[in-house]
Amino acid sequence: MERIDLAGSWTLTQGAARCGGEPPDDAPRAGGSLGGTGSPGAPGGPLPMRIPGDTYTALIDSGAIPDPYYGTRELDTLWVGRSDWLISRSLTVEPAFCDGRHVFLYADSLDTCAEVRLNGTAIAESRNMFAPLRAELGERLRPGENRIEILFRSAEAQARTLRERLPYPLPHTVYPVQSPHRNLLRKVQCHGGWDWGPCLMVSGVYGPIYLGSCSLGRIEYVTTESRRIGRAWQLAVEVEYFAYEQARVPLQIAAGGASLDRRVEVRPGANRLAEVLELPDVEPWWPAGYGGQPLYTLSVAVGDERRELEIGFRTLDLILEDDAAGRGMSFVVNGRRVFCKGANWIPTDALPARQTVERCERLLADAAAANMNMLRVWGGGQYESEGFYRLCDRKGILVWQDFMFSCSTYPAEPWFLDTVAGEVSHQVKRLKHHPSLAIWCGNNENLGALGWFPETRDNLERYRRDYERLNDEVVGALVRELDPGRPWWPGSPSAGPGDYTDNWHDDSKGDMHYWSVWHEGRSFEAYYEVVPRFCSEFGFQSFPSLDTVRRYAPEDQWNVTSPVMEHHQRSPRGNTVIVETMSRYFRLPESFEDFLYLSQVQQALAIKTAVEYWRSSRPRCMGALYWQLNDLWPGASWSSIEHSGKWKPVHYAARRFFAPVHVAAHCADGQTLRVVGLNDTAQARPGRLHLRLLDFAGHARLEEEMAVELAAEAATPLWARAVRDLPVRPEEAFLAVRFLSEGGGKGAAAAVAVHNELFLVPYKRCALPRAEIASRISMEADEALIELASDLPAFFVTLDSGAVPGVFTDNLFALLPGEPRSIRFAFRAEPAGGPAPERSAAEAAASGGAGGRSAGADLLERLAASLKLFHLRGTYR
Repeated sequence: MERIDLAGSWTLTQGAARCGGEPPDDAPRAGGSLGGTGSPGAPGGPLPMRIPGDTYTALIDSGAIPDPYYGTRELDTLWVGRSDWLISRSLTVEPAFCDGRHVFLYADSLDTCAEVRLNGTAIAESRNMFAPLRAELGERLRPGENRIEILFRSAEAQARTLRERLPYPLPHTVYPVQSPHRNLLRKVQCHGGWDWGPCLMVSGVYGPIYLGSCSLGRIEYVTTESRRIGRAWQLAVEVEYFAYEQARVPLQIAAGGASLDRRVEVRPGANRLAEVLELPDVEPWWPAGYGGQPLYTLSVAVGDERRELEIGFRTLDLILEDDAAGRGMSFVVNGRRVFCKGANWIPTDALPARQTVERCERLLADAAAANMNMLRVWGGGQYESEGFYRLCDRKGILVWQDFMFSCSTYPAEPWFLDTVAGEVSHQVKRLKHHPSLAIWCGNNENLGALGWFPETRDNLERYRRDYERLNDEVVGALVRELDPGRPWWPGSPSAGPGDYTDNWHDDSKGDMHYWSVWHEGRSFEAYYEVVPRFCSEFGFQSFPSLDTVRRYAPEDQWNVTSPVMEHHQRSPRGNTVIVETMSRYFRLPESFEDFLYLSQVQQALAIKTAVEYWRSSRPRCMGALYWQLNDLWPGASWSSIEHSGKWKPVHYAARRFFAPVHVAAHCADGQTLRVVGLNDTAQARPGRLHLRLLDFAGHARLEEEMAVELAAEAATPLWARAVRDLPVRPEEAFLAVRFLSEGGGKGAAAAVAVHNELFLVPYKRCALPRAEIASRISMEADEALIELASDLPAFFVTLDSGAVPGVFTDNLFALLPGEPRSIRFAFRAEPAGGPAPERSAAEAAASGGAGGRSAGADLLERLAASLKLFHLRGTYR
């Protein structure tokens, strides 16, 4: 097949024409744009636009609108999503591309209500950005000059009109800045605003867009299913081939050293070509921490069409077993139960044009570096790019894949169900070959949403029936048909098919969303009151670092209750929860920057408290995915990585509390200190456990050392002591835990050194000394080396690199007298695809470097000028 790539430069014009073409008879029709040429800030004429890309980014790049991430400028750009937009380009087609051949247009994603015109004639319409558009062109594509136009009708206007035509209301969650009725559109739901992101109703073209030309037909999908038989594997390969005429064509399939080559009969239209390969010599694929990730190339050719996929071989089962606590939920890969550790993933940026490959790669590398083995692709975002899943395959990151429905009721009308069926069919066929894909999940919190709104509570059976029509009879039925070998889960949270248990508060079965600490304002100790079988959402907010704040707020707004800071806090009670929690545990800090730091400390404490306790409860709990890994714009949120790419302290903490071998300490009942060894590996880990109860001058008031063994794939109780039996009052000391397991020879486990601390009362009750921390910074190879030592115990010691991008080897740690630390800092380039930070002249000069010196010396000088060190006692008098 030949292609003419349509990526590149197009022209963008604000349009007022209605999207042409007739929708199905039962679908409500929408009117024209709300924007019009008189909209505030409307461009005066055509502007350039890069495709793939989105309207907002094109307008920003042309200077027609300000960057909506800065200040409150988002509010000045809402008109963009209320307008219609036309993109167009011309292209020259050679005669050979058309003569005697079949030509078509392919667009991977048109966002969202789009009409495509070729040489002035409407050829196709799309109403679902999650399903590709294929349009046969016939003689409408002519040799020579051609003009392609795509008209994007305002999604907000379309949604409003759809709402007016529905027989009864379909409510959705309301956010501080939002686009209403987004649940009626097959569009990224968080484009319309969320409690951690802006309302930017973009439109545009994403992924590949091209003209295709072929003589016989084209491969549309290649799907695989593998099955283990003894030590060998069977690979079932199905090729969906669209033929324009009847013919006998060669079919070739090869993978893992096995191959077949034969001729097959194809008929006009869709053909399903199914074959099975026997592969005796392939190695199994494992999640990170459980083994390697060998991948193999699958090559498929039908006639002159060829497709290659990267595949892996593994078995995966979702085990739901009744026990004394209810019903367990665990993933078993290649016969081993996996404790799933990770986070929830949202789109990497609110503007699709800024969702670069580099940002995706970096976030996934950062997830892997924090010992994560599962990410949940959340249902209010988007099905991710092929590159995302390929990287998860290579890094051993399991993917919990939601379908894109969230926090709402949805239509059960035929016109809606039909487009969803096409979406689900496409996404399942596109993704099912990935070994990282662990589970299909119907939605995010839609079952719970049935009880959130007056309309649904007053007519529960009607809305529950709508839910079942969409989720079970369309989405679930298609998954079970198209991918029967992979687990199907009806929704998150859920107790399982047909069970409508409240999985926000019932921890006995299924996956739980535990939000009592954040949304109900409960203490961190509330995490000790539940043991989820699998917790797929829980979290606590923080503010970003000062360097990220300055990317969206001028200095006169550096107060958490200023208009700009509150604009970038989308959780309605967010600031209240942060401040009230801070006053519960800490003495209030003196400065704005210390407040930002302390908000991040308490976020890390919240997630650490939950994860360590739930891991200590294994095998009752077998998964913990916190909310959330990343941000899509800069602001206060639950993320562990800031929008700029900087790790928050909680991400450094995650690298420790998600480690395959770890030691946790807690006082869950308020009376007994307990230390538990956590070991996810297949080998028992013998070692030495060193426990010290230290006062705040660093003197040991209790000290014990013992030989212990952490059982394989288990949580092992190691030590316990009643608080009443301690030699000091709880507010006078803290517990320092050290575990050392030496490594063996070739093929044996590596050495492990675990450090952990536990306070016995809230930090504000402790008379902490103001420690003096000495530091020295130098360059070693291509990394900075920071050496630290303290005269007194210093807690939550955190290094901040300011405007210098990079990652420390450790952070958010206790620095004790006589125990100096050496921390390395790996420099990084500024992540691609985001807005440039707005800096003062002095900061710009500091980051500019000095001529005539080595790159290493320049980097070191920049880091030394930016580096800040925080610790708990340093935040208040």
